[in-house]
Amino acid sequence: MRFLWTFFWGFLLIHMASYVVNSMTGGHYDFMVASTVAVIAIVVIFLIAEVIPNEPVAKHDQH
Repeated sequence: MRFLWTFFWGFLLIHMASYVVNSMTGGHYDFMVASTVAVIAIVVIFLIAEVIPNEPVAKHDQH
């Protein structure tokens, strides 16, 4: 379920950002380009989430 929500919100937010940036720069909104960027960004987010360790860090004695 977490993958579904990550994909959903990432897809929406990247499309929104693409629309806003293209409007501010005078460009045109392209659904396919925004979708491609969204999928690449979401895959990177998934990879980063898998690389980050989930275990708590052991406490170290401070001298």
